Amino acid sequence: MMKVSSKAKTKGFVRIDRMFDSYANSSLGMIDPDGIEAFCSDLGVDCTDVRILMLAWKLKAQRQGYFTQDEWRTGLKELRVDSISKLKKALPELEKEVGKPSNYDNFYSYAFRYCLTEEMQKSVDIESICELLNLVLGAQFRPQVDLLIEYLKVQSDYKVINLDQWINFLRFCQEINFPDLEN
Repeated sequence: MMKVSSKAKTKGFVRIDRMFDSYANSSLGMIDPDGIEAFCSDLGVDCTDVRILMLAWKLKAQRQGYFTQDEWRTGLKELRVDSISKLKKALPELEKEVGKPSNYDNFYSYAFRYCLTEEMQKSVDIESICELLNLVLGAQFRPQVDLLIEYLKVQSDYKVINLDQWINFLRFCQEINFPDLEN
């Protein structure tokens, strides 16, 4: 972990770092799943809430269940927050930002990549995909998501879904009239 000179540490970073330290596992030097659970509890948000995934997207978190200090700093500075209360107020704005068409495709593909937990992994198991579909697309495309999940749970041809399949399902939802499939 790199130490930043005291001159470079602005007042905002001091508060952001203090917040980071309150959740970080000091032996790892990062926020781990236990820290994220405590963070979510303080935030008043369930760990499985899509807004936590949106926050991970904003932090550009590389590893599921972990936030590094650099990710934390960069993301919270960009959100202009340095406390839980400010972050609670910023969540609706983050949802709007993710909802913009220019950002949504990026968030959607990030959600898939964030689920890749092993190095060189290129696909996600069906059970995890079903949860992820509910989380990121359920509110927007409920009928399509429900039908795909129903199919994925009864079929036996697919054990995993890859990024191309994941992206193509979003395109299907966005481009095809449902349920009549006229176009």
